[in-house]
Amino acid sequence: MTLHYIGLIADYPEKERKVIEINGKSIGIFRLQGKLYAVLNYCPHQGAPLCEGFVRPWLNSPAPGEFGYEREGEILRCPWHQWEFDIKTGCMVIDGKVRTKTYDVTVETFNVSEEDGKVYIKM
Repeated sequence: MTLHYIGLIADYPEKERKVIEINGKSIGIFRLQGKLYAVLNYCPHQGAPLCEGFVRPWLNSPAPGEFGYEREGEILRCPWHQWEFDIKTGCMVIDGKVRTKTYDVTVETFNVSEEDGKVYIKM
């Protein structure tokens, strides 16, 4: 696996996504609670551009007629058929068996401010 430089951490604002291309692969980069996550921009269901979908919280229902939200901004919904995936793990939230590829992201902050840290993705 090779590390690929993909910019500075300041290039990836909180709760936003950026789709980049590395070696012919489209990858979505998401920043959640200060940490960066990388998801292959390909839905395993029928090949939709997954990272173009909505980012939503997880909707739960503890009892009939009661609804709540948790995991704000962590669920990525496919734009074609609404399959939902956990941005942090790539697993489909319903069964956890279907998943999309995720990649490790590292930030190098030697003697610089955190926002000036260099971001690398391992592929």
